[in-house]
Amino acid sequence: MKRSDYMILAAAFLSFLFSVYLWFNGQQQEGLYVGIWVPSILAAGAYIKQISKP
Repeated sequence: MKRSDYMILAAAFLSFLFSVYLWFNGQQQEGLYVGIWVPSILAAGAYIKQISKP
């Protein structure tokens, strides 16, 4: 795995943690919104990895 892979995973994980934080602090709508960022970040990372292959 490259450094960029770790950065994408870290961004997705931080988004997940922020979503959980929002959910349990009474902001369920915002938590759901941020929670749908996780698969979007992972999909964007997979796409970028595919188009950058030689």
